[in-house]
Amino acid sequence: MARKSFFRRTYLSSVMLVLFAFLMVGSSFFYQLDRYALSEKERQLRATADSIAELTSCAVLDESDLSIVLLDVSLRNTASEDQMTILLANATGDLLLRIEPDEQVYKKSGHLPENAVRALKREGAYSEIGMLGGVFDSAHYIVGAPCRSSDGETVALVFVASSNEKVVGVLQKVSQTFLVILALSLIGALMVSYVMASRVTRPLKTMANATREYAAGNFSVRVPEDNQCEELDELATSFNNMARDLEQLEELTQGFIGNVSHEFKTPMTTISGFVDGMLDGTIPPDQQEKYLRVISEEVQRLSRMTMSMLSAAKIQSGELIINPAPFDFSEMASQIILSFEQKINARRIDVNVDFADRLMVMGDRDHIYRAVYNLVDNAVKFIDDGGTLRLTAYPAGESCEFSICNTGGGIAPEDIPHIFDRFYKTDRSRSRDRSGAGLGLYIVKNIINLHGGDISVRSDGGETEFSFTLPLAPAGKAAKRPEFTEYS
Repeated sequence: MARKSFFRRTYLSSVMLVLFAFLMVGSSFFYQLDRYALSEKERQLRATADSIAELTSCAVLDESDLSIVLLDVSLRNTASEDQMTILLANATGDLLLRIEPDEQVYKKSGHLPENAVRALKREGAYSEIGMLGGVFDSAHYIVGAPCRSSDGETVALVFVASSNEKVVGVLQKVSQTFLVILALSLIGALMVSYVMASRVTRPLKTMANATREYAAGNFSVRVPEDNQCEELDELATSFNNMARDLEQLEELTQGFIGNVSHEFKTPMTTISGFVDGMLDGTIPPDQQEKYLRVISEEVQRLSRMTMSMLSAAKIQSGELIINPAPFDFSEMASQIILSFEQKINARRIDVNVDFADRLMVMGDRDHIYRAVYNLVDNAVKFIDDGGTLRLTAYPAGESCEFSICNTGGGIAPEDIPHIFDRFYKTDRSRSRDRSGAGLGLYIVKNIINLHGGDISVRSDGGETEFSFTLPLAPAGKAAKRPEFTEYS
């Protein structure tokens, strides 16, 4: 089945709504107009019938020729001016006089319907839309009134009638005028609906075109955010935010690919060169152990990078699993610091350690080891020669609070909000950051978050500090904080 465009659906919905509204308005108007016409015509005919009945009663009671003449003139004038038929009958319903609007006065024999005569005498009024028992050849609006004597006795009957065609003619003229106005209004409403439907769907078409650009790899396209519609403006803003995120992710991904390619190429070139040198005899046997150590370090470096990418992939897919168990955080962190002893001594770094004794935390030791190792590795990498490295770990309520602070160039304020983003690297704030794939801090943050902890960064006054929290083990006991232990 063919699909309809959103514009077409919106416009057709508007058209149907407008047509329904006009149908209801038109139906209500014609219904009220018909009722009003009937009511007004009946009121007019009744007023005329009552007036003629009063004149007839006076003429009958007066019995003078002048009264009869005046009644005759009045009846003819009324019939002619109001375009109605006047019937005059005696009290038993025998027709005495019939005056047509365009004819002379004449008498006509006949008898009015018994039901009309009885109703008029009993109720004192009569009305119908019909032919009055065959008196008329077509439907008329008919109203009757009794002519009564001074003692209340009915002496004559008066009926006035107006042709249904004349009333219908007036209604048709009014209806034609109304239909013209209705048609013009309908056309105007449909035009307005078309414009409104276009304005609503135009931003959506723009977004659809933008998605095609994104699919082609062009993330620089933006959609207008001023559409005079709150919902569309919110959608456009979210759409542009998504585009900016995709653009940033694309840049980070490209940077990641470039970094990874470079970082893999360098150690692989080194390994390949040294292995070839050993095989072809360029490197003498007494020097091979030295270069084998270099090869081992490069292999470990490749292994760490591979593990980082695998960890990032598991984090992204939600497959990184932790197995919490109590362990001594202070002992683990001390081991990590000792593993950097050679680098610390080579750069003459002063290390201040403030760890609580037997700081038992609940977590996955391997993952937390990796997180702390990455933070220490970054700190040692970016510290200035002869600088100071300070580490603290102590219980605070039900959590362990760990921080690592180093002197050095620091992190630029504009980089801090993105420092934990995947693939994010900056050489502007840390000139020594020329290795790695920008995954270390991303992995650290996710490992800490998976353990229910929080991590933050501060960089000011020539110092950079990373801090995080971990839950204490249920059986852990808070220890007093010892004095600083210095490593040089």
